[in-house]
Amino acid sequence: MADRYLSFTGTAPGRFLTRRLGLPQPAALTRWSPERPALDGGLRHLTVGRSTLGLAPVLARAGNGPAGSDRVAAVALDATGVRDVEGLAEVHAALHPAVRSVAASGRVVVLGAPLDPADHHQAAAQQALEGFTRSLGKEIGRGRTVNLVRLTDAAAAESTLRFLLSPKSAYVSGQVIEVGAPQETTPPDGDRPLTGRTALVTGAARGIGEAVAETLARDGARVVVLDVPQAEQDARRVADRLGGTALLLDMTAADAGARIAEALPDGLDLLIHNAGITRDRRLVNMPSERWISVLEVNLASVLRTTDALLKDGTLKRGGRIVATASIAGIAGNAGQTNYGASKAGVVGMVRSLAPRALAEHGVTVNAVAPGFIETKMTAAVPLFIREAGRRMNSLAQGGLPADVAETTAWLAHPASGAVNGQVVRVCGQSLLGA
Repeated sequence: MADRYLSFTGTAPGRFLTRRLGLPQPAALTRWSPERPALDGGLRHLTVGRSTLGLAPVLARAGNGPAGSDRVAAVALDATGVRDVEGLAEVHAALHPAVRSVAASGRVVVLGAPLDPADHHQAAAQQALEGFTRSLGKEIGRGRTVNLVRLTDAAAAESTLRFLLSPKSAYVSGQVIEVGAPQETTPPDGDRPLTGRTALVTGAARGIGEAVAETLARDGARVVVLDVPQAEQDARRVADRLGGTALLLDMTAADAGARIAEALPDGLDLLIHNAGITRDRRLVNMPSERWISVLEVNLASVLRTTDALLKDGTLKRGGRIVATASIAGIAGNAGQTNYGASKAGVVGMVRSLAPRALAEHGVTVNAVAPGFIETKMTAAVPLFIREAGRRMNSLAQGGLPADVAETTAWLAHPASGAVNGQVVRVCGQSLLGA
């Protein structure tokens, strides 16, 4: 369903009226398209404190080149050298004048260091960057986003910086992303980095899953569209359109992992857990079957199939697991105790499994946590609840399935091996739990 309020605020009468009434004024976001693969304008690179990471060449490759005018597409602030409260004054001094120069739908990326457990002054200063970043994201407006990346190696963060400094990250804001040690990877094909890789996307016959499958296929992956037998027509339609194959399977079946392995004798590179259901009702009115069905589809099947595909080697070294969590699992949501529990369980799985999966199998494990995304399901939500969902975030609008898909594609990228155990909210910095 079209966001008529967003369209109205883009008109002169709409701007005047919303300004007079103090109503949200969302800006149309610049998203990736073949005709517009990059943001308009250059990148301004600022440094505070003593930085030894050598970020300049990485930022030059990840951004749009140096800024050549007063208006810039993005500002990247290297604050990895900030170790005390005095250093935080330098952060203010650097960004205070620079923020005004960032164009609409522009980016601010703050680069920080991991917290040092042996230096509580450094840990305090670096943690302060998180509160600073999240707060700036809530006030910067005009479709601009602000994110914090904690890193120890510049090269390992390049795929993350490319994503955050591009139109692909339009609905990702207020996030803290930790980038670990670099992992050995085969240099990817530039515009089609997933060429030669096989991706399994569950729940891919429609909605967000279809968008994920489409984006991975765009990036070169051979896509296997998995959905329940009841969705056969839609699954085959999507698979045919993307040049992939359809796999009709109930993920809650005890032998789902074995059947996936049998269907993919050459193995699997990307496992995208997208399938999920809702059975909303307040706990006092929720029968056990509603609880069990949601936990079984959204969590138990994810755990079983992941374990099976890792154990039998179907998921190959250098592979990626990207699971779908939700802000409901992070912040909670009335009427969704079952759904919130299942999605919080996904977060727990990611954080626990990620280090072991990388060490033992060479596979990264991450999650995307969507907020209010414009789908057929959210279009059926009552008007006032739907409008609240759209406006209660820093960008004052709903996201699109493509926003979740682009985030998934970044986590699936061959060069994203240093991103592991992360739960990235795709929610426009929802005011719920943020």
